Amino acid sequence: MSKSHSIPLQGRRVLITGAARGIGAETARRLHGRGAKLALAGLEPDLLEQLAAELGDAAWFQCDVTDRLQVEEAVEGAVQRLGGLDVVMANAGVASAVPIVGGDPAIFERIINVNLLGVYHTLRAAGPHISHPGGYALPIASLAAALHGPMMGPYNASKAAVEALGNTMRTEVRSSGARVGVGYFGFIDTDMVKRGFESSAARSLSPGGRTLPVGTVPLKVAIDAIERGIERRSRRVMAPRPVAAILPLRMLVQPLAERVGARGLDEALAAARAEQAPLTTAQP
Repeated sequence: MSKSHSIPLQGRRVLITGAARGIGAETARRLHGRGAKLALAGLEPDLLEQLAAELGDAAWFQCDVTDRLQVEEAVEGAVQRLGGLDVVMANAGVASAVPIVGGDPAIFERIINVNLLGVYHTLRAAGPHISHPGGYALPIASLAAALHGPMMGPYNASKAAVEALGNTMRTEVRSSGARVGVGYFGFIDTDMVKRGFESSAARSLSPGGRTLPVGTVPLKVAIDAIERGIERRSRRVMAPRPVAAILPLRMLVQPLAERVGARGLDEALAAARAEQAPLTTAQP
């Protein structure tokens, strides 16, 4: 993880999207424990309200990140409640097993809308507020930005695009003193990963039909990396540790990923086309 100027988390004003559960919720808890001021945005009002109460009556906003106006309202609300904004973490995301040939195009489009346009809307709206010395944006991509497995076409494409957005924004806001990182994570033990592997298609590619993929690591591993990354305004935030080795070697590792992914793939594709697995988070 590259390191920039370290800034204490105490008092920093942070907006997190996708904050109702998983990485978003646990990051909010960790940063609150370090003295940061939080604003939460997500789709699940009951969970957001409970988390906000737990975090000392933090600001929270029900927000569908695919709706540009809702995102703008959430950002402006956060700025008003917090008195400004220092950090935005564009974390909202969904996934599903969707073959390119024979998959449901509506699911494909929704994944792109949430994972790509949702991040764009968030960065666009929050950008002016974090464009100051000490400001920081952290769009959450994935190891899937670099390694592209089967049945994950929209997820892979959206996360590669999130990486590109982060890299582009980094240059655009640099003169303001702000910094932009990109988050890259492998399989983390979250509701999203668990739900993604509940489908018969996904389980068929997992050895022994496991409900979690091989190599899944505890959520704390990702939260530790995010905490360090926000404090240091890091260019890259990565977890678990092998991700740091894979990213520079992506062109060499991709053929291996394709060979591994081809095992039992025809049966999995047939199952995915028949099953039409739901998204990992219910959508409006």
